[in-house]
Amino acid sequence: MALYSAAAAVLQGLERGDGGIKSLVYNSRFPHIRQLYALVSETLRYSPVLEKLLAGAALLQAEKKLPPQLAKVLVYDLLFGKGLKCGGRWKALARRHRARLEAELARLKVQQKVSRNEDLLAPVQAASPGASQVPRYVRVNTLKTCVDDVIDFFKRQGYSYLGKAASVEELRALSGKKFLLDLHLPELLVFPPQTDFHDNLLYTSGHIILQDKASCLPAFLLDPAAGSHVIDACAAPGNKTSHLAAILKNKGQIFAFDVDTKRLATMNTMLMRAGVTGFQLAQQDFLTVDPGDPKYSKVTYILLDPSCSGSGMVNRLPREEAAPSPERLQALAGFQRKVLSHALSFPALQRLVYSTCSLHREENEDVVQAVLQEWGSAFRLVNAFPSWPCRGLAAFPGAECCLRASPADTLTHGFFVAVLERYGEGAAAPSSLPAAAENPEHGEGTAPGTAPKKRKRKKQRVKE
Repeated sequence: MALYSAAAAVLQGLERGDGGIKSLVYNSRFPHIRQLYALVSETLRYSPVLEKLLAGAALLQAEKKLPPQLAKVLVYDLLFGKGLKCGGRWKALARRHRARLEAELARLKVQQKVSRNEDLLAPVQAASPGASQVPRYVRVNTLKTCVDDVIDFFKRQGYSYLGKAASVEELRALSGKKFLLDLHLPELLVFPPQTDFHDNLLYTSGHIILQDKASCLPAFLLDPAAGSHVIDACAAPGNKTSHLAAILKNKGQIFAFDVDTKRLATMNTMLMRAGVTGFQLAQQDFLTVDPGDPKYSKVTYILLDPSCSGSGMVNRLPREEAAPSPERLQALAGFQRKVLSHALSFPALQRLVYSTCSLHREENEDVVQAVLQEWGSAFRLVNAFPSWPCRGLAAFPGAECCLRASPADTLTHGFFVAVLERYGEGAAAPSSLPAAAENPEHGEGTAPGTAPKKRKRKKQRVKE
């Protein structure tokens, strides 16, 4: 049963946008990684067929306690895989419906005029533009080591360090065992696509975090000062939380929320491995957190990365999943507006980052615009990171302050980031006024009126 439960959990993580197949499989702690990876990959490959079989056999209606992801895994292995070699009570449940499922499979073959199971699969579609070119990004965990030591470690393993990249084109040209320091983020190393570090000592010891560059932007742009109290509102699986802790240098307090018990347990393991201290995990819907609770009276920074369509995640789900229905987008946007407005209601809040891994304007610029209008002049957009090449879509004046990312333009997953700061109660300036227009001297990646902070790197030698 453990295999099917683990596979269903990975499928759930994919649907929530927690990461790619490989990272979710490795983070599952399932002892037989290859077996789990193969089952998840094949279940995904047959996903459209499995959905038709489940609907035709009315399995989920008959077995209301059977989670849909687990149903897919069971039906795949029953009809297309190894025939349910394990599974306990769920195995018995699936076998009770075997005759109906096999009849539905036969009907589907007749309908599509095919004789083999493989012929039911749709032709393989091309991945997102530039998806195969997205490099392997490695964030150095400065709670345990420093960039120079990690570079030396990889050089001793036979990698060739080419220095700091000067352009995105240099990242695009990486091949073999060559790597670069990213041109934008100071603690991010860049390797050729598909470079695998899941078994590397640096990864298993928590010295490096495998995290896409776009996913590093929210914590980097929030940039909380050491000693600050910070909320990570929708925290699991924890990469952004560990990044916040590194920026805080473990000085301060992080309150991290998520509604899923298993995700929080995995996140706790990950944070402990990364050397993160000063954090409190809570299994709680962020919308139910009371901003007036004295516990959060010193929270001045909030990172909000809510549930979204996940349409910017490349090599993650079949391409049709990247086109949610208008109803689905409307529902997501409604939730996102609600949770963003709730985050802004924390009384001591000074700076907030709102981010999604979505490409859709409805979940990004439209959400920010609606909430800024709701709050009047209390908050404004910050024109953070002016040198970032991709800006927000022109949905409203000031949208260019927002950041976008894409495989084709920035060699990352698709992403959206907006930085909001408190402007003052009853201030006359419009909340969407670009900060750069008010502060021409405003430096790259810094808040208006503040000087860029210099951080000392903690040295800790990494031994092979």
